[in-house]
Amino acid sequence: MYQKRVVVKIGSSSLTNSKGEVDQAKLEDHVAAIAKLKQEHYDVVLVSSGAVACGFKKLGYSQKPVTVKGRQAAAAVGQSLLIQAYTEAIAHYGYVGAQILLTRADFQSKTSYHNAHETLEELLERNVLPIINENDTVSLKELTFGDNDMLSALVSGLVHAEQLIILTDINGLYSANPKKDSTAVRFEHLTEITDELLGYATSEGSNVGTGGMQSKLQAAKTAFDIGVNVFIGTGAGNEKLLDIMNGLGDGTYIEGPIAHSVSSQKQWISLFSETNGAIYIDAGAEKALLENGKSLLPAGVYLVSGEFEVGDVVDVYRERQLIGKGEILYSTEELTYAMGKKTNQLKSNQSVVIHRDRFVAITKEEV
Repeated sequence: MYQKRVVVKIGSSSLTNSKGEVDQAKLEDHVAAIAKLKQEHYDVVLVSSGAVACGFKKLGYSQKPVTVKGRQAAAAVGQSLLIQAYTEAIAHYGYVGAQILLTRADFQSKTSYHNAHETLEELLERNVLPIINENDTVSLKELTFGDNDMLSALVSGLVHAEQLIILTDINGLYSANPKKDSTAVRFEHLTEITDELLGYATSEGSNVGTGGMQSKLQAAKTAFDIGVNVFIGTGAGNEKLLDIMNGLGDGTYIEGPIAHSVSSQKQWISLFSETNGAIYIDAGAEKALLENGKSLLPAGVYLVSGEFEVGDVVDVYRERQLIGKGEILYSTEELTYAMGKKTNQLKSNQSVVIHRDRFVAITKEEV
C-alpha cells in the first residue's frame, strides 16, 4: 500500500508550559494525533523543538539561558528528557520511536545527506517514528533564530513528504500581528510565497520558543519550492492532524495547483552544495538544458574557469548570466580538452558533462 508522508514540526511553545517544562498533557495530545495518522497508513516524521526548554530548569536556571554554553548545556539535559517522554508516549500505541540529531553540516555533506536519507527510509519502512531535533549540544549555527522550522522544511524534502505541518500557538499567517492589530486578516490558502508575504510575518516569538512567524514562512517557502505542501497553524485532540490533512485545519495552507517533487540529488545540489569553478555554454546548450530537459554535452561548452574534479559541483553560465549549477563528470583538464568537440571526436566514452538529473536551474547575475 502506498504510504503518504507527513512531517510534523512541534515548536517549544506548543510543547511546554509557561515555566519551560514539558507539559505532559500537550505532549500526549500531539502523540495521540501522530498515532492516529499512522493508524490511517501515513508515514510520519516528527521534528520537535523543546530540548533547551526542557533542560534549563534542571540546571537551576530561572529562565532559558542566553549564553551559548548555557543553552547547549540545557539542550544536553533536556534532549534525554524530551526523547524519553516521546518514546514512552508513542509506545502506548504500539509504535517505536527513534531519536535522530542533525546539524546543518549533516545536510551540507553529500555523504551524510545520503546516509540520513537511507536511515530515515529504513525507519519508515519498519513503521518506526523518527523523532528529529538539532544537535544543539555541539552546534552553534543551529541555535540561531527559528532553525527547527527550517530543519523541518529540509527534512520534508529529504524524505519527499507530501505535507509539512508546522504546529504553533498562532492559527496561521496574518496580514499583521493579530495580538496587536485587531484588523489583521488571516490567509487561509496561499499558492505562492512572495517577498510581500514574508513582510507580513511577525518576527516575534514566544517566551520559550526560538522562532517567530517569519521563520516559519521562510521554512515554508523552502519546503514549497522543493515540492512539499505546507500547513502552519494550531489544533487540539487526536484528530487534529487528520483534520489538517483533510483540509479542515485551523491555520494557513500553502499549496500549489500541481504537485511536483525535486529529487534528493537536486535538492542537495540546490540547497547545500558549494561550487568549484565554472563553465560557460553556448545558446544551443542553454536551450537543451533549460527548455528541453537534456544533459549538457562537451560540444556546448566554450570556456572553462577554475579548478574542479569529477563529482564537484560547478556554476554554469550563458555569457554573463548564471543559469544553474550541476555535478560535473569531467575534471578541469579533461573538459578543457573535450569542450567544443562532438561525441565522435572524443577519445573517451564519456559524452555527458552534466547529466540532466544533476543540474539545477537558477537565475542570478554574475558579479
